[in-house]
Amino acid sequence: MTSIDVQQILENGHEAASNALNAFTEQLSSLEAKMSSEVDSEAHQILRSYAGNTKDKEEAIPGIVHPGATGVIYCTDRAQANGFSYGNPEWANMGQGAPETGDLPEGPPRLHNIDLSQWGDGVNEYAPTTGVKELRQAVADYYNRLYRQDKASQYTAENVCITPGGRAGMTRVAAVIGEVYCGYQVPEYTTYSEMLSVFKKLVPVPSALSATDKYKLHVDTLKKEIQDLSLGVIVASNPRNPTGQSIAGKDLEELVHLSRDKVTLVMDEFYSWYQYPDDPKDLGKTLSAAEYVEDVDEDPVIIINGLTKGWRLPGWRVAWVVGPRSVISAVSQSGSFLDGGASHVLQMAALPLLEPERVKQDIISLQKAFREKRDYALMRLKKIGLEVKIPPQATFYIWLDLSGLEEPINNGLVFFEELLKEKAICVPGIFFDINPAKRRDLFHSPCHHFVRLSFGPPRDQLEKGMDAIERVLAKHKHSAHLMGKKSASRLIPGANPHTSK
Repeated sequence: MTSIDVQQILENGHEAASNALNAFTEQLSSLEAKMSSEVDSEAHQILRSYAGNTKDKEEAIPGIVHPGATGVIYCTDRAQANGFSYGNPEWANMGQGAPETGDLPEGPPRLHNIDLSQWGDGVNEYAPTTGVKELRQAVADYYNRLYRQDKASQYTAENVCITPGGRAGMTRVAAVIGEVYCGYQVPEYTTYSEMLSVFKKLVPVPSALSATDKYKLHVDTLKKEIQDLSLGVIVASNPRNPTGQSIAGKDLEELVHLSRDKVTLVMDEFYSWYQYPDDPKDLGKTLSAAEYVEDVDEDPVIIINGLTKGWRLPGWRVAWVVGPRSVISAVSQSGSFLDGGASHVLQMAALPLLEPERVKQDIISLQKAFREKRDYALMRLKKIGLEVKIPPQATFYIWLDLSGLEEPINNGLVFFEELLKEKAICVPGIFFDINPAKRRDLFHSPCHHFVRLSFGPPRDQLEKGMDAIERVLAKHKHSAHLMGKKSASRLIPGANPHTSK
């Protein structure tokens, strides 16, 4: 129907015209809801307008190119634009990639005070960029105790470098990798995309994991990719962020053995404690590639972990890189010009946190508490009508498939924007599609129909978040959620384009 048709109807009677106009509006609204590319979506255009996320990099200040924000940073900024603030009890933050930091049932007491006098004035000096030797040895002992009791080759302080957070650890490692093809799998942790964008000598070579086999990393496929594509480095999170799956047992052993074919394996193991075994006898078990390393100084296996997730101390920014001594020497040197090292005080304060009995108590209390939250979230989502087809076996994330919903809330960015209106935060799935050049149309991302939900926050926040999701779905049943850039009302004679969204 055209504007001429509408005018003709108006001449025949006001009531008939009104009915026709309403039908026309509904028809155009339906067409608008069926978005085929990112240019049709207001939510996607908001992202593209954000500094550093345009397809073509622009220099606002001569010589300066904005790197773009990670998913969590973008989502937090958008939430703040909608009224969010940290500590606001009205909001549920299911986007932040951090666990709750308070006391857990049956857990050891949390550290609330640090007495600097016990270490003397020297603790106020810079720490070595490799880290305090006592903490390096404590980390080495931790790995030997949990994963290498029957191994002749043992980690020492020389195999450990302390870094100011996991990102710093990953950046230090990336800085010392030569010009190689770097393999990774999607969906994957958002920061890897920025890292691969900054270090131009790393040529990213992606491969996609499939939901049909629960995002399993097939070692045989990876071996073929290494041979066919001449991959020099493999980067992977394990357990995997955001899918909540793990590479464990025989598969992890084969992956570590694959590194001996002259490919360096970089493993992000921050979620190694977050395991949810069905058998109570397995409670307290964790995983690490360290279990399958034969020679700690020869096998090209690099492990990154820290206090952030397992010990639930993200604000301390104390992490570590574990690997062959030659790697640790190089990583220490890159730290001297990249970040300067971790806090001396917090490194010393971390020492009692690695004591064996405390670690054991920490792991068990964490696994019990977070399993309960996971089960609650899965139950609520099922009741809402969003049953999770691949429940997380690890981490504290749910990789939620929205493809069963109607357009347009079946795409992650629109769902995210609508959830913000209900004072809750998630992370759209496209942020886990590592796309360093940011040139691909966002609608073509394999992660387009997903969001990541975190059950890291306390239970009361999680309940508010699930209530918010329920409201979004209920609202969609009664009113269209049209995030189109070009409003359908602009095509209707006499309509106000500024009130149509």
